[in-house]
Amino acid sequence: MTNSLLEDLSWRGLLYQQTDKEGMEELLSNEKISLYCGVDPTADSMHIGHIVPLLTLRRFQLHGHRPILLVGGATGMIGDPSGRSEERQLQTTEQIDKNVQGIKTQMEQIFDFQSENGAQMVNNRDWIGSMNVIEFLRDFGKLVNINYMLGKDSIASRLDTGLSFTEFTYTLIQGIDFNHLFNHYGCRVQVGGSDQWGNITTGLEVIRKTHEEETKAFGITIPLVTKADGTKFGKSASGSVWLDAKKTSPYEFYQFWINTADSDVIKYLKIFTFLERSEIEALEVTVQNEPHLRKAQITLAEEMTRLIHGQEALDQAIRISQALFSGNLKELNAEEMKDAFKDVPSVEMSKEEKNIVDFIVEASVSPSKRQGREDVTNGAISVNGEKITDVGYIIGKNDRLEDEFMIIRRGKKNYKMIKFV
Repeated sequence: MTNSLLEDLSWRGLLYQQTDKEGMEELLSNEKISLYCGVDPTADSMHIGHIVPLLTLRRFQLHGHRPILLVGGATGMIGDPSGRSEERQLQTTEQIDKNVQGIKTQMEQIFDFQSENGAQMVNNRDWIGSMNVIEFLRDFGKLVNINYMLGKDSIASRLDTGLSFTEFTYTLIQGIDFNHLFNHYGCRVQVGGSDQWGNITTGLEVIRKTHEEETKAFGITIPLVTKADGTKFGKSASGSVWLDAKKTSPYEFYQFWINTADSDVIKYLKIFTFLERSEIEALEVTVQNEPHLRKAQITLAEEMTRLIHGQEALDQAIRISQALFSGNLKELNAEEMKDAFKDVPSVEMSKEEKNIVDFIVEASVSPSKRQGREDVTNGAISVNGEKITDVGYIIGKNDRLEDEFMIIRRGKKNYKMIKFV
């Protein structure tokens, strides 16, 4: 019996490896299951690269299955060697706890916790933290041999550069997690990124060694998301695109998706949004026939910003974008303006009052006083969205937003932020 969920995941390009394809199809066709995905709290926010397995888990939830969201309060203190060439910097318990709380808040934005198959959130420190070293070595260390662990890519790739015993044990500890969730939550499937294949199969090995032979659990991995040119996905000009609005504002988040290349946008709509296949295929036609309208990019940006930040933040991001496009900055408040122009060139200046021409020359907005006078007279200079045409205008306190910054525009698109010190 073909499973519509697995068909949909395959169409979206979300199935990379499966431990038992036929068994998984049979399981999903006959019962509603619990399945899990883990996130280690290495920072107090996830970035967009982290959420593909979580969004996949959400797809299972929409088909009636129950997601278990594991935040690794214990594994986060150990460090996953997967995909790394060097040891992780160990974090304090206090930092881990802070990170766990930040990630929990973001998961609550993505998942439904209230329905009959509402998501459950767990922290592996609750069972790993109370385990003593003898218990770990006797009950679990005996289940896998060294050669088995050395065959894992995450371990083998680090043997030349060095791997501590701490990180060496990570794959077994994650295996203990899967076994614990299998025993206490009836969890049958682990979902993870492609770099987690070794850890997932270790979990299946632990389950196999501690249960009857007919016991069945499964693993699925999702391919690494890349751009059409093969480069890494998830970075903007200013760095990682975070889910935390304080690290990446909703406007920046919205702009990241708006700027998606035509060659990538349909792929990202499949991976990141919950739009139906027919909707995505219709948008694919617009990319081919009306690329200048950027309907697919706008839809992607709206869907993702609404999902992560909510409708109000999306409305604000759209308002900022429209104000910048029209050049009508008067529609923006000071906080929105600061957000919109965070990455434009800036210059520090004193708070003393100055003539507009002297001011724009000192700020390197205009190259000379003669050019500055022409720019002002010709209406090419705007201060905080207000056009200044009087060469006698004095820049003063009323022009400083929050008494600390100002936005000057020369021409249509040359912006500069003035920071007052």
